[in-house]
Amino acid sequence: MVQTPSNMMPIGTTAPDFRLREPATGKTWTLADFRSPTLVVMFICNHCPFVIHVRDEITRLAREYAAQGVDFVAINSNSVESHPQDGPEHMAALARELGWKFPFLFDETQEVAKAYHAACTPDFFVFDQARALFYRGQLDDSRPSNGKPVTGADLRAALDAAIAGSRAPAQQMPSIGCNIKWKPGNEPDYFTSFISSRKTG
Repeated sequence: MVQTPSNMMPIGTTAPDFRLREPATGKTWTLADFRSPTLVVMFICNHCPFVIHVRDEITRLAREYAAQGVDFVAINSNSVESHPQDGPEHMAALARELGWKFPFLFDETQEVAKAYHAACTPDFFVFDQARALFYRGQLDDSRPSNGKPVTGADLRAALDAAIAGSRAPAQQMPSIGCNIKWKPGNEPDYFTSFISSRKTG
């Protein structure tokens, strides 16, 4: 496991389109299918301890904010060659177990993760009504080993600001999590650069 921070894509970036299948239903989703004024895109997976640590709060957030004009979508981009526990059948089982009403999509080619410059699980992105990036980074400052409670404070503050039509939070902290499990030879430049910096830093 490589503890990896978010890449912090520039605020204002237009949400990249996608066309991905939802294992739980077999439905294919695109960006245009999400029509609420605010959209949360989350890169998560089944096995990552950082995701397991926050997934109950993700469930609560999605339930609470759905009535306030916020859509949620989760995307799993991990390679099932190295991590079969993150495969589509396990994704579908997890979504059912947790009662997720939002789609949990499988990015088999990993091209969507690359388009979003996603680096870790979990990695959160909030887009406004124009689908411009409003927030990216952590759910809150809780981690599996630091003893801080999981509150979703950072993401909640960003969503409240987006709903109110206020400015994006000035301070946005990167998420920290397991690195996305790239297929051999499919690693994006931003990941190989990060690994190189850890070796030389």
